[in-house]
Amino acid sequence: MMRQKFLMLLMFTVFSIVITSCTKEDEFSTSVENFTTASLERLNESCKSGEAGCYELVFPVTIQFSDSTTVTVNSTDELRSAITTWKENNDGERPKPQFVFPISVINEAGEVITVSTTEELKALVRLCRGTFGGHGRPGKGGGRPGKGGHGTEPCFTINFPLTISFPDGTTATVAGKSELKTAVRTWKEANPEVTGRPEIVFPISVTLEDGTNTIVSSKEELRTLKESCRG
Repeated sequence: MMRQKFLMLLMFTVFSIVITSCTKEDEFSTSVENFTTASLERLNESCKSGEAGCYELVFPVTIQFSDSTTVTVNSTDELRSAITTWKENNDGERPKPQFVFPISVINEAGEVITVSTTEELKALVRLCRGTFGGHGRPGKGGGRPGKGGHGTEPCFTINFPLTISFPDGTTATVAGKSELKTAVRTWKEANPEVTGRPEIVFPISVTLEDGTNTIVSSKEELRTLKESCRG
């Protein structure tokens, strides 16, 4: 009888430990997921990019975490993965990561805008007509299914190569976002007194969320496509 009671007590203890462990793991997983989603929302809101914003973020970008570590990423998926990995290794309440300047965005007119300071970023945000109060595309909850968030995902991807026209009349063809960012920075450094912004030369090809490709032939068509993202 005593042996039977002991075995029952042992089984109950092991069961309790397993349940507690699973509960803690679930809570930690939820905490990581919530932190990642909130971080993506904050980063997108800070520069009004993503589904609900006015701009498309040009990668690569560098973000800085609250412990001063930084990471450079080449896509939204890499950005999400980097935030998740950092949070998994840094438990507890932590401030969300921030962009490291400079960053570049493409606006609805196809202009490539480089932002180098907080003041420039605030000015850029003031020009945006997008909203981040949950007013994403209908039926999406403001974000793509399974990803969470209000407009944390781009609703289309600009395909490369692209040709960029600079204000001085010169052009450059770039094979990727990294080359685009480098070309714009190089041109600006060589032409600090020239006003105006580099622009995408139309037509361009974009890939929509459903995987289909479409041709955008003008600034007006790009603006219409971007506005459709906001519902």
